[in-house]
Amino acid sequence: MKAQVKWIGEEMFLGTSESGHTIVLDANAGALAPSPLESVLISLGGCSSVDVVSILEKARQNIKGCNVEIEAKRVDSVPKLFSDIHLHFVIEGTDISAKHVERAVSLSADKYCSVALMLNKSVKISHDFEIIEI
Repeated sequence: MKAQVKWIGEEMFLGTSESGHTIVLDANAGALAPSPLESVLISLGGCSSVDVVSILEKARQNIKGCNVEIEAKRVDSVPKLFSDIHLHFVIEGTDISAKHVERAVSLSADKYCSVALMLNKSVKISHDFEIIEI
């Protein structure tokens, strides 16, 4: 896998994936686009959500929506690394089993999500979930 990041002026950078997709990053506290660290959180949420949805669909759960709210804390010293990240999954559907959601979230965090597995070597990652019946 390859990627490229190009400085496009001020504190703006254009990231291009090997597949040709682009993302703008803003090192100026995310004023005009996500900051690099915000993009890490988005990547974690995306990676985890892919797993959770896939696992729930394979378990034949009638899932209609999956949203993950992510909160992170950073250390006070430079570099301002993440110390803690919490993922709150909101699963929408009909007759969704809490047991299946708990299993899906745990499997993603502990076994399948590459982003979480890389981060959890130095960051405390926690998660919980709620189910909304629709």
